[in-house]
Amino acid sequence: MESEVQTDAAREILLLEKIEDDPDVTQASLADLLGVAVGTVNWHLRRLIEKGYVKVKRAQRRKLRYIITPEGIAFRARLTMNYIEQSMRLYRRTRQRVLELLAEVQKAGYRCVRIDGQGDIAEVCRLTCLEQGIAISEDGAYPVLQIDGTKVRLRMDEKAHAGN
Repeated sequence: MESEVQTDAAREILLLEKIEDDPDVTQASLADLLGVAVGTVNWHLRRLIEKGYVKVKRAQRRKLRYIITPEGIAFRARLTMNYIEQSMRLYRRTRQRVLELLAEVQKAGYRCVRIDGQGDIAEVCRLTCLEQGIAISEDGAYPVLQIDGTKVRLRMDEKAHAGN
């Protein structure tokens, strides 16, 4: 999920994609793209070079050219598949958890919730609410789906009243 802290695998996928798209890409522009320090990009590139996934050639005196190897292309494909599988597992787990929480909400007599959080997990909450016919409100009188990282929990305020 893009807005969350990227894993090493997600960073390496992006690095390999950018290197394949532009072999003359600089470490500084890669660092900007990933939102990390140049030293972090350097560390990842060294790992990819050591594993034989990327080759480095000197283009000019101070300019380097990065070339993704066939092994690097295969590695990127494996990383991408693993990333997709992990994302789908997270999606299914989150959706199942939200369905369970919404069942509690409905059992308590509510047809509306507030979502406290941002990002992809919040979006899964929103879509699941829509699918279940649960309205989303900013009103603090309703139960809250509280997002903490990849976890979702239900907060029911004592002062909230059922039937909403």
